[in-house]
Amino acid sequence: MEYSQLEPKVIWKNFEALNSVPRPSKKEEKVIKFIKEFGEKLGLPTTVDEAGNVIITKPATAGMENRQPIVMQSHLDMVCQKNNDVDFDFETQGIQMFVDGDWVKAKGTTLGADNGLGVATIMSILESDGIAHPDLEALFTIDEETGMTGALALKPGQLKGEILLNLDTEEDDEIDIGCAGGVDVTASAKFNLNDSKGETFKIEIKGLQGGHSGMDIIKGLGNSNKLLGRFLFSALENQIQLSSIDGGSLRNAIPREATATFTVENTSDFLKNAEQLKAEILEEFTSLEKDLIINIEKADPSEKVISVDDSKKIIYAINAAHNGVFRMSPDVEGLVEASNNVARVELKNGEIKILNLTRSSVESTKWEVANQLKSAFESNGLKTEFGGSYPGWKPKPDAEIIKVMTDLYENNFGEKPMVVACHAGLECGIIGANYPKMEMVSFGPTIKGAHSPDERASISSTQKFWKYTQEILKNIPLK
Repeated sequence: MEYSQLEPKVIWKNFEALNSVPRPSKKEEKVIKFIKEFGEKLGLPTTVDEAGNVIITKPATAGMENRQPIVMQSHLDMVCQKNNDVDFDFETQGIQMFVDGDWVKAKGTTLGADNGLGVATIMSILESDGIAHPDLEALFTIDEETGMTGALALKPGQLKGEILLNLDTEEDDEIDIGCAGGVDVTASAKFNLNDSKGETFKIEIKGLQGGHSGMDIIKGLGNSNKLLGRFLFSALENQIQLSSIDGGSLRNAIPREATATFTVENTSDFLKNAEQLKAEILEEFTSLEKDLIINIEKADPSEKVISVDDSKKIIYAINAAHNGVFRMSPDVEGLVEASNNVARVELKNGEIKILNLTRSSVESTKWEVANQLKSAFESNGLKTEFGGSYPGWKPKPDAEIIKVMTDLYENNFGEKPMVVACHAGLECGIIGANYPKMEMVSFGPTIKGAHSPDERASISSTQKFWKYTQEILKNIPLK
């Protein structure tokens, strides 16, 4: 289908062009080139900084010169997740999209609407002749999804705008004015391998929904790594010896699938306990994870395994690591203040790695969670490292742009928007560290299932968002 025939045509045309370009996090060379050439073809001043961020500037349209200059910002990279039965290479292939009613979806992969629809919207403003706007800097950052290194690399003085419009929010009735900070917590160790004893089994967990490890953490969705940990813990009395674990993928995605191979000595007891636990877990998640599948089966004998004692350390570490909501905000109703996602567990050739993403809108609570994880891991012999820490975005609810956007929303759509802070990592907090006087706000069209192969973007919401964006641009406050 020609997506440029969907309304608004200009956005879907640009989104389709963008989605033809591979753009995994940390491998954005092709999309940087794509956006740079886009700006240059329009004859607009276009620069690429040392990090790979692209900045395209466009002067104010006639009559808008006396308005405050703005920055419109979205990130170029996308989360690359696919179903196991899908043959797809994110580094070489464009996203395969299709329309399902009011939704644009992808065939077995993430769609890239996060944050591709924001990018396409800014592209549409840049190439327009008839949309009113003040002096505009279009900022396309890189590597938002796996470290926000693009935003972190922005230097003071690069931007002249006084208002930043971030287009990375995923509910069209929300105006975001604050977000959580985060830190990567990584635990690792290397254990000796031994000859295997007992019978080899494999446990496979799949069919979970997954989702965004910030926005969706409040839903209590199944985490395949934690569910796998429960099965391994139940086998401790059967002299379990681990061979391999492969669970989850990216820190910012709730893990949907996990497998483990191991040996046990008392086969009958293990199977009895495992089948009972399987029935209990399926019952626990019967309303929330309707497609959950748990397979417990014999496997080819493992050549090498970790000792019983070392296996116990790993299993204890997985089970002790906090996952999910840690604390709700006492100040903002319904807002998760702090959480952790046990995102990736990999055991291979005796080496274990456990990757977590800890988030909090309060810096002290962020480190409280991180240090609790460190305690859980290091008490079981795993080394813990912190990395990729970034600050949250403190709300400024009295900012003039927020009042303007709230009034415009109510006037255009007949209801008040939700002015909120979100439990996700937006780049506003990082950018604000170097531009403390800049007023910032985030908004966007409705996107569901971000960071999972169920990601989908609402067509009708994108129409609403496009109308709203144009209204905002022509009503930017005076200098």
